[in-house]
Amino acid sequence: MFNCYFKSSKEKKSFYQNKKLEMLNYIKDSLERKIASVTASIEVLESQISRDKAVEVTK
Repeated sequence: MFNCYFKSSKEKKSFYQNKKLEMLNYIKDSLERKIASVTASIEVLESQISRDKAVEVTK
């Protein structure tokens, strides 16, 4: 996976922990973007439903 030479096992552990943290933060950011997209879609759909109900009531 990574071709690195470590001076100690502690250094190796720290390196892999940091890589794992980077990966998890990337996944978190990706999920947050997806949640924001879904939330925006829900808001638009709710406003369209409200608008359509208001049009039906006035007719």
